[in-house]
Amino acid sequence: MSHVGVGPRAVMRSVAFLTAGVLAVPALAGCTSEDPSGKPLAEQDVAAAARARIADGGTLRWAVDSVPDTLNAFQSDADATTTRVAQAVLPSMYRMDETGSPVRNPDYLESAEVVGTEPKQVVVYKLNQQAVWSDGREIGAADFAAQWRALSGKDSAYWTARNAGYDRIQKIERGANDLEVKVTFSRPYADWKALFSPLYPKDVMGTPDAFNDGARRSLKVTAGPFAVKKVDTKSDQVVLTGNPRWWGEPAKLDKIVLRAVPRDERVSELVAGELDLAEIDPETADEVTLAGAPRDPATGTPLMGPEGSPAPGPQGRSAAEALRSWAVANGSDEDAAEEEILAREERREAAAKERRRQKALSGFEVRKSLEPAYTQLALNGSDGPLADERVRRAVARALDREKLAEAVLKPLGLPAEPVGSHLALSGQPAYADGSGALGQQNAKEARALLADAGWVSGGPVKKADEGEKAAGAEKDEKGDKGDKADKADQDEKKSDGDDGTYIVGEDNKNGGSGDGGNDDAKDDAKDDAKDDAKDDAKDDAKDDAKDGADRESGEKLSSGKNTAQGGAPGAYAPKGTAAPAGSAAAPLAKDGKALTLRFVLPSGPGSEALRTVADRITDMLKEIGIGTEITKVPDESYFKDHIAAGEYDLALYSWPASAFPATDARPIYAKPVPAADGSLNVAQNYTRVGTDQVDQLFDRAMTTLDQKEARDLLRKADSRIWAAAGSIPLYQRPQLTVARENLANAGAFGFETPVYEDMGYLKKGAQGSRPSAPAGSSAQPSASSSPSSSSGS
Repeated sequence: MSHVGVGPRAVMRSVAFLTAGVLAVPALAGCTSEDPSGKPLAEQDVAAAARARIADGGTLRWAVDSVPDTLNAFQSDADATTTRVAQAVLPSMYRMDETGSPVRNPDYLESAEVVGTEPKQVVVYKLNQQAVWSDGREIGAADFAAQWRALSGKDSAYWTARNAGYDRIQKIERGANDLEVKVTFSRPYADWKALFSPLYPKDVMGTPDAFNDGARRSLKVTAGPFAVKKVDTKSDQVVLTGNPRWWGEPAKLDKIVLRAVPRDERVSELVAGELDLAEIDPETADEVTLAGAPRDPATGTPLMGPEGSPAPGPQGRSAAEALRSWAVANGSDEDAAEEEILAREERREAAAKERRRQKALSGFEVRKSLEPAYTQLALNGSDGPLADERVRRAVARALDREKLAEAVLKPLGLPAEPVGSHLALSGQPAYADGSGALGQQNAKEARALLADAGWVSGGPVKKADEGEKAAGAEKDEKGDKGDKADKADQDEKKSDGDDGTYIVGEDNKNGGSGDGGNDDAKDDAKDDAKDDAKDDAKDDAKDDAKDGADRESGEKLSSGKNTAQGGAPGAYAPKGTAAPAGSAAAPLAKDGKALTLRFVLPSGPGSEALRTVADRITDMLKEIGIGTEITKVPDESYFKDHIAAGEYDLALYSWPASAFPATDARPIYAKPVPAADGSLNVAQNYTRVGTDQVDQLFDRAMTTLDQKEARDLLRKADSRIWAAAGSIPLYQRPQLTVARENLANAGAFGFETPVYEDMGYLKKGAQGSRPSAPAGSSAQPSASSSPSSSSGS
């Protein structure tokens, strides 16, 4: 995993277990025949400039999170820097455009098309006749075939992290000439454009030894505008230099140095003049913005602070404080005067240091966009209270996702809209807001779901002695395996032929009247039993108060209407379920145990936004009676020891968006399946929540070559993922980058694949262009756009 704020972004195309068979799926709420993908919420911000305005030469020193353990992007320990290197030095048949869609890369590919579907799907690639490897050999069918054999999954000697798509290829042949590659698939594959990007030479893919070890620390043969000069683990950097055999537009830069710099040290490296480009946190962005803000000619202090706030007075102090300091220093109390004189001198030295720091940062500017990734709240449905889908839905219905998005994005001047899909982001073709399958935020409906699941206010809680409490604290962090009884209701649903998936508007699919398909007699008997048990556990006064609330809310629910915006009859709780009155709820309990969820968070620098969001979520859950126990863990153990291991109830992490969601998102949401050794194979589904119907929708989307049909299937799958409430998308991640103000075609890239050969420093007198501020933003004046010389240019 790369930086913890980004989450598990390294390997999206993991090995997936594909299921056979297709079931008919009813129409889902949130799906539409219109195209709701819209535009990206924010454009890329890279100071775009024509190549003619960019000087030849120079070095770009680019901060990254790590020096990669491997340069082979198809191995499990590949990371974001591996991807950066591959984009700069290797062929990709397709690259991403501004909407996150694949577009043909003309430097390598003249054309690629499906030339037949019967009896097999056949794709013919026509390669650019100038495309050669750095050793002079033509790129051709031998390289395609070697990569297919390595990634097909048929030879376990290759230590591959993913084979999705390659496992559907039947054969690869030379076409009509050396520039044609003919790929025949054993099964239809809609995402064929995802293949061979990047493409490694047969020298790397040809044998297991070469694949496993030959490309970990070096790439001797490349075919991009840059080549790998060295991977320097002592200096924590990867050095890329121009490829003399590159046939495309020549690289403007002489060298790109990818340096591993911790996030909390980047501002110091910028001040020291050791970096030219770096992703940063909001606090650093504020400091850089302030350094470039207009200044008072007399004092040199900024006239306005970040977000338009008044800047501090001289030396960061108000006028009144400065006057008082002068008075003390010049007063009759000698001891106080001497102490104040020393303090004034220290402040002058600190102010001078700060001015030097701001002067160094004034040559930089903040470039911001939205990253092609979204942050989600993950709900572990493997055991505990969240194994009950009603509790998961209650948690989801308690969240005000707009407020959570605003807490992170509004202060940055970025569009603060909640993400409406698990499978795509706004602007991508597959995007549609499917959150209607779960319903809007509604605390009353959330409390009703919890009551139906047996969690009641004011219920007795068993108290542990001091020794048990100490043991319990450790147990809470490692995972509570109780509450098995919560699964009984789901098992009963499945025995009636339902897979347990909850969909708004499908409550009557079995002919019931707003009861989710359950038999009325069963529901009545179950409700009566629950009511009797609750009544016995409470005193007469509470019974009287609850009965009144039950009658009032029961009358509303039994009317067959739901007052929640976007709601549907009987969608949120069984008919007649009472919703406790009031905006704040007492803690809930069941079987002598309080409803408390383990909320695991990273503790390292750069995770402040996640912790802010977690605090907001905690407050929202408290309003419906759910308690949380927040545990902060080291970044290095957060994902491996907690998320992947399933040792959590609630967690925040991010997934990258993909141009090929049918392939890349399937292992994230696929239903876990038993492995041969009896363990549960979850692939990348770390919430352990999945259904057969979601898998089948993915499989159908993966096999159809009709793009519209594929989009409709993916949107239906997304609605079912929303309904299962295993993960709740919150907001698109901010992308904040600081760059030298004369550095062009680099910064916050958004969806688009960087064009490495176009990056460089502006000629004297030239200026780059900046996108207009996104709608609803409060963008501040940027630093001066006059060019300054880079230390590397």
